Amino acid sequence: MTERKQRSVKAPDVRREEIVRAAREEFAARGVRGTTFQHVADRVGVTRGLVYHYVGDMDALVELVVDASIADFVEDVRRWDAARRPGDIDGAVVECIALVRRHVHPDGTPSAPRFDDVATSLQFLDRAVEAVVDTLEQTTIPAYAARHTIEIAHVRETFVVLVHGLVALVRSQPDTPDDVLATIVRQTLRLATPTPAAD
Repeated sequence: MTERKQRSVKAPDVRREEIVRAAREEFAARGVRGTTFQHVADRVGVTRGLVYHYVGDMDALVELVVDASIADFVEDVRRWDAARRPGDIDGAVVECIALVRRHVHPDGTPSAPRFDDVATSLQFLDRAVEAVVDTLEQTTIPAYAARHTIEIAHVRETFVVLVHGLVALVRSQPDTPDDVLATIVRQTLRLATPTPAAD
């Protein structure tokens, strides 16, 4: 008599979260185009039918992964903002560049999904930039304005262009040195020159 493996019953939210996490790992390893529902099911340890039951189809699964990746990006921006030292503009810029590299460079972190089809890549980029700039408008920009004069016009639009540009540069020329990226950020935003009193 063969032993039957006992099926694990989990709450729908828990199971859906497991499936999304597994899809993110598969997308990181194989890219979106190289990942099938069977890959995700195998990683979770469930049937392919159960994955379909919880997420519908591959487009819906990709959407869930995009949402989760954007939420992580925004949470990372919030953590970065909370950890910033007031007056340490250079330190904040360097840490922010590292944050961007972690979230947008395909080889930046082993767990970052590779959105290797154009439509998904653009969807992630556009929505991530909007969410990041929304967060900066609630946190970093008012904190900077409380200590310094904002020297740029069209603040939101400038940040959208800057974040899009940084992402494009990091993706297309990943070997661009951080000091070059920092200079671009400083010049674009006309950031205040640090003084000993500000540190």
